[in-house]
Amino acid sequence: MNTVSKEIIYLDHAATTPVREEVAAAMLSWQAVEFGNPSSQYSLGYSARQALDDARAQVAAALGCSPQEVVFTGGGTESANLAVLGSARFIGQGSVVTTAIEHAAVLDSCQQLEREGFTRKIVKVPKNGIVDAHSVAAMVDESTVLVSVMLANNEIGTIQPVSKIVQAVKAKNPKTLVHTDACQATGSLSINVDELGVDLLTLNSSKIYGPKGVGALYVKRGVKLQPLMFGGDQEQSLRPGTENVSGIVGFGLAVELAVAERETESERLSKLRDELIDELIQKIPGAELNGAREPRLPNNINIFFPNIDGEALLVYLNQAGVAASLGSACAAGSLDPSHVLLALGYSKADARRSLRLTLGRATTSQQIDRVIKIVVDIINKVTQ
Repeated sequence: MNTVSKEIIYLDHAATTPVREEVAAAMLSWQAVEFGNPSSQYSLGYSARQALDDARAQVAAALGCSPQEVVFTGGGTESANLAVLGSARFIGQGSVVTTAIEHAAVLDSCQQLEREGFTRKIVKVPKNGIVDAHSVAAMVDESTVLVSVMLANNEIGTIQPVSKIVQAVKAKNPKTLVHTDACQATGSLSINVDELGVDLLTLNSSKIYGPKGVGALYVKRGVKLQPLMFGGDQEQSLRPGTENVSGIVGFGLAVELAVAERETESERLSKLRDELIDELIQKIPGAELNGAREPRLPNNINIFFPNIDGEALLVYLNQAGVAASLGSACAAGSLDPSHVLLALGYSKADARRSLRLTLGRATTSQQIDRVIKIVVDIINKVTQ
């Protein structure tokens, strides 16, 4: 157990991704040379404004929407907060519906709305981790102002039938807004808003090899939001403050590249994912995949091991040069087990015996073979 690999095998791409070289290069001049404020009325400002417009067009092209429907933010969490809190507060009263396996950015926002007098309804999710559209629609009534269901789960990778959910919700109450958190899905799935039918959609740059601290919110034309911050007219007064031009430039390019490479990269990662799942389940007695095998993100493996604590496994993996996680990075400082696995019916003890491995652009077949051997060796030694 003292063997330390010189190479770090990074398998935590759901937490964050490295910035692509092309993206970093595109950002560089906007950090030092082209430093103007986009609101300034001179050439440096005009250049910065054009860079924002170009990036907005890149994101809009990925979404299949108008650039005027794209609002840049400080990340996925801020975008989700703005979508949930902003839409509900603009209406002022009613109920909000979400699922038990959403990211904390959505769950905590809905909890805050409950403190403010809204009714919060939580849809239960079966053990396969796939939300049932009819179960969501059953929670909707004439008072429902918002439904929020993520496109793909950040912990177990299951893909949700968002378009079916939208249809079911709108059939029940056409006025109800539907938001989807697409942060984990952007590099793997279509995020075309017309196909999905959503009113609001959240994106995060750091999940697609762009810079951290940048995100976007799609706001369908005609949807009104109350801002969370005040002090300027930037981003249609929904996100005041001088824009992070270099970050937004990088984000725009990262989105464009992710969409262009999505099909080929998803096919490659799916093969590596399936090899990893099959080998671990075959070689480790009692190992089980958490959540449905399909539909699942091509890079996500979340697996239960019956005889080892997940935190202990992470320590051993780190010593062997493998970076992995137990679940959401946003809850990494908490001693509580994954709320997603608990929501699927796992006991607290079993939820702590699960490992999340998420692959990425740099993941190779050789690395997968190495990780299989490392995990099997660790568990065999620990459980002897």
